[in-house]
Amino acid sequence: MSDFTVGFIGFGNMAQAITKGLIEAGVVTGEQIIACAAHFDRLERNAAKYGVKAVQTAEEVADAAKMIIVAIKPYQIASVLQPMTDLLADRDSFIVSIAAGWTLADYEHLFGDKHEHIHVQCTIPNTPMAVGKGVLVTEAVHTLKDDQRVLFEQLLGSISLVERVNTEHMGIGMCIAGCAPAFTDMYLEALGDAGVKYGLPRATAYRLAAKMIEGVGALYLASDQHPGAMKDAVCSPGGTTIKGVASLEESAFRGEVIKAIDAIEQ
Repeated sequence: MSDFTVGFIGFGNMAQAITKGLIEAGVVTGEQIIACAAHFDRLERNAAKYGVKAVQTAEEVADAAKMIIVAIKPYQIASVLQPMTDLLADRDSFIVSIAAGWTLADYEHLFGDKHEHIHVQCTIPNTPMAVGKGVLVTEAVHTLKDDQRVLFEQLLGSISLVERVNTEHMGIGMCIAGCAPAFTDMYLEALGDAGVKYGLPRATAYRLAAKMIEGVGALYLASDQHPGAMKDAVCSPGGTTIKGVASLEESAFRGEVIKAIDAIEQ
């Protein structure tokens, strides 16, 4: 991988999370990453944190990178990428889109007659990729060549669960993996507040809650056990846990979580 270059068109928070994750996982070095962004001064400051090469234009990124990560706002994609259609065609490089709402069909429409010569994989990432614990919701259809697909899964699979879904499920996948971290942050904060209420130092309460959340997820992934069965395993008859579970049920906890997803999807 020493001669492999990752390029970012756009270098905001999500692009930096991916960069941090890849570097800390030892997959690539900062010197193997190149990025452009609209505000060059800010780009230079952010790129310097990771040893990333900052350049002025998207064309420079496309010309240098094997994997081109499109990390700009969805409304910017057409104006930035369409003029580069000829540059992107018939190359050994491939595009990984992390723009919400964009699918392979959108890119095929954007690139017109040249779309068959441009290799694209659409995804939706989440910020825990920065610490190698991410989720990458990945559109099942793509136009990557076999070796490109292997590279894609090797690189981004090192810092995330690469979960392929049908195109029509990309939106709900984004809600669960990309939006629900904010809900989980609220849950983490609430557990911290409860700990403080009963005398725990806040930092201790947050650490206990955060490790618990991480552990529950890891246990599910390792065992594939139904979450209801996992819950039942810690609810002893007449015990403390079932009292808390019953209180959450009275407050329609699960229903409120589903309503939060409904609010995004609708």
